[in-house]
Amino acid sequence: MNDLINISIPNAGIIALLGYLVVFLGLVMLMVVVMVMGKIMVARAKKAQAVVTEAAPVEAAPKAEAPGTAGELKLYDTDPRDAAMIMAIVADTLQKPLNQLRFISIKEVKEDEV
Repeated sequence: MNDLINISIPNAGIIALLGYLVVFLGLVMLMVVVMVMGKIMVARAKKAQAVVTEAAPVEAAPKAEAPGTAGELKLYDTDPRDAAMIMAIVADTLQKPLNQLRFISIKEVKEDEV
């Protein structure tokens, strides 16, 4: 195996398999590190949530709508981010503040529905 220019097919296969094994083991180790870090972050978030819950007891008061809101919006086959952009574009086009407009529902119209 000293001659890498005139390498035999079985030796080339062994070297290739060893290379694949190294890459696969590296990916497995990376997966383990990501999973451990995820569990650590979830544990920290639960601990922080428990501290917040102990510090401030939650009152059972009904949620009041923010001043200037126009009620509930129903989304049909639309991503909330896309709906927010549509509402912002309409408000900008009409030159009105968003809290003065009332959107009842937003539905995505597909090409084949037109």
